[in-house]
Amino acid sequence: MIKRWEKLPFVFQDESIKEYYNILSRRKFSLFLKQIFDFFLSIILIILMLPIMLIISFSILLTSKGKIIFKQTRVTRYCNNFTIYKFRTMREGCNGSSITTINDCRVTKIGAFLRKSRLDELPQLFNVLKGDMSFVGPRPEVPKYVVAYSKEMYATLLVKAGITCQASIKFKNEASMLADIQDVDAYYVKEILPIKMKYNLRSIKRFNLFNDFFIIITTFFALFSRSK
Repeated sequence: MIKRWEKLPFVFQDESIKEYYNILSRRKFSLFLKQIFDFFLSIILIILMLPIMLIISFSILLTSKGKIIFKQTRVTRYCNNFTIYKFRTMREGCNGSSITTINDCRVTKIGAFLRKSRLDELPQLFNVLKGDMSFVGPRPEVPKYVVAYSKEMYATLLVKAGITCQASIKFKNEASMLADIQDVDAYYVKEILPIKMKYNLRSIKRFNLFNDFFIIITTFFALFSRSK
């Protein structure tokens, strides 16, 4: 459920955020149903996808050295940090940008396939089960990008981070877009992040369960559509 306005962290105490807060406050029952949906669907999918996750785990273990699961600090609702889970797609010990480009030499062969198919994100079903994430919501950013948010952008943190959203569908080929960029982090913050936030903020204004289902279905088809 959504917190009372006066109980929100100080960074949310801004008129540019109040509009989004009021919209969500009027949809408390939908938020409650969304929470129930997330819990039960995550359990069902974990059970159904367990064989695939085991196959992926052994494939990672046999093709590169390192841990099977990649863990990273991300930011979710009310600016709370949490540990996101993904299948490891890079060689362990590699440093560099938090953003991956299409020709990133850090990515393993199996990792490239997992990223393209989005199968690397299957462990996030456990994030949803824990309550850190939702199936639909703004993709969680690392703290260093959240620091670059404008006041209004913080409104996207009134809801839980999600596995998918309209912005992630629109930028499904983000790695290709960044292929020839020298300073990936700077370009992401100045050019891509503001556009993503426009989609995320618009999604909050239009929030309802029907739109969530539509985004889930659209994500499914986007995974199997040919890249332009």
